[in-house]
This record gives sequence, structure tokens and C-alpha cells, in this order.
Amino acid sequence: MPRQIHQQHCSSHFIEYIEREIPYSKFFKNYLISNQPCMFSKKFTEAWNCRKNWVLADGKPNLQRLLHEFDETPVPVANCNAKEYNSNPKQIMPFKEFIQYWREYIQNGHSSPKGCLYLKDWHMHRNFPEHNTYKTPIYFSSDWLNEYWDTIEVDDYRFVYMGPKGSWTPFHADVFRSYSWSANICGRKKWLLYPPGQEEFLRDCHGNLAYDVTAPVLQDKGLYPQFEEACQPLEIIQEAGEIIFVPSGWHHQVYNLEDTISINHNWLNGCNLDVMWQFLQEELSSVQREIEEWRDTMDTWHQHCQVIMKSCTGIDYGEFASFLRTIANNRMSFLNSCPRNADNCKDLLVESLFALGPQHAAFDLQRVLHIFENMLSNEDFKRLDPSALSFKPEELLQEIREAIRTIV
Repeated sequence: MPRQIHQQHCSSHFIEYIEREIPYSKFFKNYLISNQPCMFSKKFTEAWNCRKNWVLADGKPNLQRLLHEFDETPVPVANCNAKEYNSNPKQIMPFKEFIQYWREYIQNGHSSPKGCLYLKDWHMHRNFPEHNTYKTPIYFSSDWLNEYWDTIEVDDYRFVYMGPKGSWTPFHADVFRSYSWSANICGRKKWLLYPPGQEEFLRDCHGNLAYDVTAPVLQDKGLYPQFEEACQPLEIIQEAGEIIFVPSGWHHQVYNLEDTISINHNWLNGCNLDVMWQFLQEELSSVQREIEEWRDTMDTWHQHCQVIMKSCTGIDYGEFASFLRTIANNRMSFLNSCPRNADNCKDLLVESLFALGPQHAAFDLQRVLHIFENMLSNEDFKRLDPSALSFKPEELLQEIREAIRTIV
């Protein structure tokens, strides 16, 4: 059933509330392919260990239990009262120091001379995999982003957020224009969501994205000439235990209405791979425009553009190709040795692929094939130094085509 929202021009967009389990195929069609947001009820998280262990009987964070679990662990903490470019500056501090701050902040009526601090983007899962804190719902399990970064053992996009009442995250869209899901372990959040394209009306006269879409300065037509053309955002209240699905390219701003703990994943798959590829092309074009004046004086201008792009976005065309290769190889390997039942699946990736089935693996391969074919005709990809790739794309494409033929 639909959750009540506030909206103006975006009448075609609303958020559906999923009370109980639905078939994966329905989520795939109605939300992934359609790129529409939805909210899952607290039933989907009630069995998670963190919902039991990190929360007191009154619904507040169990700060003592958390302190016992994480103590001296270094964690990233942002200051919500300070602006650094279009986000908040971060510092690393021991977990116990943040908990001490949080207790004092609560005791002082949710205020502090240190400002409003927000523990965010903490890779808790990577640092404490043995904690078995939660289990990713099957709807979000086709997660190429974390599959790739787990494979190369460099990074991941699974985060824990812990923030006092009043902490917030400025206006943004997620990394690589990925999907995200966010589960409230305790507390409540308010989300302001804008459909893709609306962010263009929320730029200042210099083209910079708004930092805070609720700020009075946006009413200044001289600074934000197109603000009045933007629709009202979807305004959503997320209760404790609920999970929100945020689709690709939906810009958002988020507030903690109470002392709140949440688990967030950024993820993407075959359904929004084309969005990521389009985003990367736009990012490279932006870099090229910035250093256009040196184009004729640098023999390695194109390579430098890739280096700058990676420093800004976290990936370049060479790594994107490696990312696609990893995803394709995992699915071809799965299809070649598909286990008869899930009991034989000791590997979490294979378990996930088994749960989604061989047809989903074939869909994944078709999406990789489509984007790879597009990349091979892209002039900037053609200019890559051969040493930037550890494989021959044409040979991989042939392998993918043969794998698809055997299953379709």
C-alpha cells in the first residue's frame, strides 16, 4: 500500500510500502527495472542480531553494549555543523570517544559545543565480519559493487551510521549513481527524495548542486534561477526496523529525527549498469572540459584524464572493464558448475547466485555484454593504454556470448 507523502509536480512518483515478503520477480520488475523507491516493513529486520543487541527495550540505542563490542575501534565521524565543499568534514576517532560524546550530547538536551557529530560511512562489516550483525535481504543480493570489491579485497560499500537526534546528510546522489538500501536499527529518519533529473533545477548559477535543499537561499532567483521549476520532494518518514530502497540517480537529503542507528549498502547490478556507464562517461567529459587547455601540449592527456577521473570518482575506464570481467567470470563459472541445491553452497556468492537462479545469471551476462559492446565503440575506451587492461575484451565477449547461448 502507498505511504502518505507530500508532493507537487511529481505526481507520477510515490513510495509503496511492502508489509510482507513478495516474490523476488515482483521486486525486480516493479522497483529495480522501474527504478522506483519503496519501503519494507520492520518484519524484514526483526530477526537481525543488531535489532536485538544494539537496541534497549525503550527503542533507544544500547550505548553500553555498543561500547563493549567496539571500544577502541577507529571510526569516521562527520561534523554536521560544518560544510566542506558539498559535504561535512570528517575526522577519525576511537569509538568509545564518540559514545562518550553521544551520551553527553543527549544529557545536554541534544546539543554540544563540539557541534552535531555523526558517525557515518563506517565499514563495520568489513572490520568485524564475524559479528553476524544482519543478513542482506534477497531483494538486494544481486550486488555487483560489493561482489567486485570483495573479490579484490580492497574496499566495500557496506556502512553503519550512528547519529544523535538532529544529525543529517546533505543533498547528494549515491556513488556511481548506484542503488542504496538503508535499514533503521533504531530511531527514525526523514528522507527528502527527488526523481532523476530534478537535481538540475537545484543547481546554483555556477552549476553547483545545492548543499541543503531546505535552505532559504534557494528562494533567491539570482543564485538559484531554476529552483521554482523543481517538484516538491517525496517526504518520507522511516520508522525503526524499516528498510528504504533508494533507486539509481534519486538525489536525497536525510535527517535523524531521533538518536538513530542504520545500516546502509550502496549496490548496483544489471538493472542499473547502464546508469553507471552513463555516469562514468559524463564524469570523464567533465574532467576533459576542465583540462582542455592542455590537450595539445600533453602526449598523455587522455591518460591523465583517466587518472583525475579515478581520483574524483573512485574508478576509471580500465577498472570498470575489470569490474565487468569479474562479474561475467563469476556468472560463467556458476553456470558451468551450478550446484544441485543450496546445501552445497559454502561460498556466499555462489549461495546468492543459486538463490537467484541461472536465468538471473544469464540476464546479468546479457547486461555485461551490452555495456561491453558499447564500451568497445567508445572513443575514450579505445584510447586506453593496452597495459591498463589485463585481458582482451573481444575474447571475453566471445566467451560471454557462448555462455548465454548454452542457457537461453
